[in-house]
Amino acid sequence: MIRIDNLSKSFTLHNQGGAVIPVMQGASLHVGAGECVALVGASGAGKSTLMRMVWGNYLAASGSINVGGLDLVTATPREILALRREVLGYVSQFLRVVPRVPTVDVVAEPLLTLGMPQAQARARAETLLERLNIPRRLWSLSPTTFSGGEQQRVNIARGFAHPYPALLLDEPTASLDAANREVVLQLVEEAKARGAAILGIFHDEAARNRLCDRFVDVTRFTPQVAA
Repeated sequence: MIRIDNLSKSFTLHNQGGAVIPVMQGASLHVGAGECVALVGASGAGKSTLMRMVWGNYLAASGSINVGGLDLVTATPREILALRREVLGYVSQFLRVVPRVPTVDVVAEPLLTLGMPQAQARARAETLLERLNIPRRLWSLSPTTFSGGEQQRVNIARGFAHPYPALLLDEPTASLDAANREVVLQLVEEAKARGAAILGIFHDEAARNRLCDRFVDVTRFTPQVAA
């Protein structure tokens, strides 16, 4: 479902004379249906960079990123947006939403975009919000006013609203108490059971060991600079 082959990436520093900094070279990995693979490595090794390339925010210099039959390296913006609507979900650490939109509609939005009737989409959103212990009195308010932990749980509910065949998870259990952490772990396990291919970053070692089938150390994809 997710296959990366011989991927490379560099950044051009336009404010420093156009200097080109290679950050990744020869990255290759695959994630099959029903599998969870963790990206590991020291801070700055390129975990987040690789995730952003899979999501389509960063353009690779060479290689391929195949998700559900689409190569994101050569895909058009329209194709990437369609992939995000139907195939590839992403749970980031930060909630980015339009202000003043009620929380229940923030969570339901991926389903509404796919044409699900509003009542059905809201019912699914409410089920997830309740499961993630977001108080009912907050559902009609904008999550932009919530605490960090509440915003994270809204983000998780939104990411799991649609049964995406592929999922990217960026620290899904960070800053959560024990009860909500367990809910998130169960959601990931349920996604695996239905066949989702999951690629994630997990600094929570216990969560990583519980959820992940394999670890990929991105340090081995760091370009070697000649002395």
